[in-house]
Amino acid sequence: MGTRRKSRELAMQMLFQGDLGKQKPEEVERLFWDSREDVDDETKGFADDLHRLATKREDEVDALIQKHAQNWRLERMPTVDRNLLRTAVAEMLGYPKTPAAVIINETLEIARRYAAPESINFLNGVLDAVGRELLEARLNR
Repeated sequence: MGTRRKSRELAMQMLFQGDLGKQKPEEVERLFWDSREDVDDETKGFADDLHRLATKREDEVDALIQKHAQNWRLERMPTVDRNLLRTAVAEMLGYPKTPAAVIINETLEIARRYAAPESINFLNGVLDAVGRELLEARLNR
């Protein structure tokens, strides 16, 4: 598994931990990394960046997800799906030079490990719509 994919997976796991445990981002990072000594600095750094982006821009990230997740409220989504979406949308916002297609494909690969099989199409649809909206907004600047 590539460094970036591992980072994305770890960021999703941190968001998942914070979501379920109702922990503050700083507490999540401290507790999360205490149990993982086998992660190299590059992987950890990008995972931390994604986690911080997702938590600092939570309102913006969640609004984009909610806008494109037709008939689904965030709190009703499976926890894994919600945090996969948050990780990916945060990356789309914070790393605009990374093509949305790459972020989406990586997210779907991670989802194949953690999410229910029926979640893949849902995640793809929401992320594709968010990616298109963000690209359109960048082009119109």
